[in-house]
Amino acid sequence: MASEIHMPGPVCLIENINGKLTANQTALKILSAVKQPVVVVAIVGLYRTGKSYLMNKLARKNKGFPLGSTVQSNTKGIWMWCVPHPNMPNHTLVLLDTEGLGDVEKGDNQNDSWIFALAILLSSTFVYNSMGTINQQAMDQLHYVTELTDRIRAKCSPGNSEVDDSADFVSFFPAFVWTLRDFSLELEANGQPITADEYLELSLKLKKGTDQKTKSFNEPRLCIRKFFPQKKCFIFDRPAQRKNLIHLEQLQEGELNPEFVEQAAEFCSYIFSNSKPKTLSGGITVNGPRLESLVLTYVNVISSGDLPCMEDTVLALAQIENSAAVQKAIAHYDKQMSQKVQLPTETHQELLALHRASEKQAIEVFMKSSFKDVDQKFLKDLQIQLEAKQKNFCKQNLQASSDRCSALLQDIFSPLEEEVNQGIYSKPGGYRLYILKMERLKKNYYQKPRKGIEADKTLQKYLMSKESVSDAILQTDLTLTAKEKELKEARLKAEAAQAEARRLEEIERQNQLMMEQRERLHQEQVRQMERDRANWLAEQQRAQERKIQEEVEKLKETFQAENRRLQNELQHLHRTANSPDDICILL
Repeated sequence: MASEIHMPGPVCLIENINGKLTANQTALKILSAVKQPVVVVAIVGLYRTGKSYLMNKLARKNKGFPLGSTVQSNTKGIWMWCVPHPNMPNHTLVLLDTEGLGDVEKGDNQNDSWIFALAILLSSTFVYNSMGTINQQAMDQLHYVTELTDRIRAKCSPGNSEVDDSADFVSFFPAFVWTLRDFSLELEANGQPITADEYLELSLKLKKGTDQKTKSFNEPRLCIRKFFPQKKCFIFDRPAQRKNLIHLEQLQEGELNPEFVEQAAEFCSYIFSNSKPKTLSGGITVNGPRLESLVLTYVNVISSGDLPCMEDTVLALAQIENSAAVQKAIAHYDKQMSQKVQLPTETHQELLALHRASEKQAIEVFMKSSFKDVDQKFLKDLQIQLEAKQKNFCKQNLQASSDRCSALLQDIFSPLEEEVNQGIYSKPGGYRLYILKMERLKKNYYQKPRKGIEADKTLQKYLMSKESVSDAILQTDLTLTAKEKELKEARLKAEAAQAEARRLEEIERQNQLMMEQRERLHQEQVRQMERDRANWLAEQQRAQERKIQEEVEKLKETFQAENRRLQNELQHLHRTANSPDDICILL
C-alpha cells in the first residue's frame, strides 16, 4: 500500500483563467501518487456563503482553503486538498472547494454550469451550500441542476433519448448533501417538529399542475429527486457575530456560536462516516491515478466544446488503465522469466512449463489491475504479446542451445582436429583409431549438461561437416593398408623361413642335448651299478665275517661249557679222593 499523502495545504486542481478551464499539472502529479481509494467530497454554492470554512473543518484545520472577507470571490476554479481519511484506514479524503457561483465579476453563467457539473462528475459526495432557507429563490439559484442534461451525457451511443440518458445519471452521480447556512427558522411542520432531512423532503415536494409556472417550480425539485436518490440536509446557525465573521478562521472554538460548533461537528461526522469511496460504473473503485484521468478527460472534453460523456470517460479510463495493466503484466512476465529461465533449457517442455507458469501469473496481474475490458480486447492483446514472447523465448532457446553446443563441440573435438592436421591418423589402421577417438569424444559431448534441444542436430551437423575428413582418412588407410599387406606377406614368408631354420636348429640342438643326456644317464647308471656291486660285495664280506664270528663264538662257548664240565668233574673227583671212606689210589 502506498504511503499516505500529506499536503500542507490545498492546491488548485482546475484553473479558471479568463473563463477557460485547464488542469493543473502539479495537482495531477499529487493525485498520481495517491494509490489508495479516494473519498471525494466537493462543495458548490454561491460565492461568499462560507463553503471554504466547512472544507477546512473537514480537513480538521482552521486554515487551508482561503476564506474571503469581502464581496469578491476568493476561490477561482476548483481547489484540492488530499488528507488521510480519519475513519477509513488506507483511504485518502480528497476535498474539492469550488469557486463561488454567481460571481458578479465573471458574469458568465456557462462557466458556473461547468464548475457545477465537474464537481458532480468528480465527487462521491456533493455538498451544495446556500444561505438561509430552501425557498423558491434558493431553488432558482440551483438552476444548474436543471442544466445537467445539457452539460453531461451518460451514454454516447446514438439513439438514446434524453430521458433514458438522464435516468442513467443515478448510477454515476454522487450522494447529495444540502447545507443551509445562517438558518433562522424553526424546524417544524403543521405544528410538529421535523428533522432537517424531513425539511428537505418537504421542500422538494412537487406541485400538481401542467402550467408553465408549475413546471418551473417542479423542474429543479424533480431533477434533485431524480438525480440524487440519496440526500441529506444540515442546518447551521450563524457561526459568530457579523463583525467577527471577517476573522472567522482566526477565532477559537470557544469564541464561536456553540450551536454552530455542534452543527459543524455533526456535519463532519456524517461526511467521515457516510461518504463512500468514489466509484465508476460497474463498481470500479477510483484511486488517485484514476481520479487524475477523470479530471484530464472531463476538462479536455469541455475545453474542446464537446459534452462530457460519463460512459465514454469510463471507457477511456478503462483503456488507459487496461493498457497500463497489460504493460504491468508484461513486466511481471519478463521479470518472472528472467528469474526462472536459464537458456538453453534441456527440453522444449521445460521452457513451455516456465512460460505457462509466468503467463498465468501475468494474466492474474492483469485481471487485478484491469476493469471494463470490453470484449476482452486488452486480455486478447496481452495473450498475443505473451504468445509473441513465448515464440521469441523459443527462438532464443534454439539459438542459445546451438551456440552452447557449437562451443562444446569446438572445445571437445579441437584436439582431434589438431591430430588430423598433424597426420596422426594417416597410417594403416588410422581410420579405426580415428573412429574410436570420435566415439569417445561423442560420449564426452553427450555427458555435458545443459546442451538444450539442439544437441543432436548440432552434433549431426558437425559430423556431416567432417565427413570429407573421415573419408580421406579411410581412403588413406585403405591405400596404405594394401601396400602394408604386400610388405607384410613378404615379411611373413621371410619370418616363416627364419622360423623354420630356427626350428630345425632347435631340433638338432635338442637331439644333441638328448644324446648327451642319455650318455650322462648311462654313465651314471654304470657308476651306480658299480657302487651297488661294491656295496653288495662289501655286504657279503661283512655277512661272511659275521657268520665266522658267530661260529667262533659258538665254539668258544662250547669249549667253555666243556671246560666247566671237566672242571666240575675234576673237582668232584678231587673231593671224592680226599674222602677217607673212599680212598682210591690211582696207579
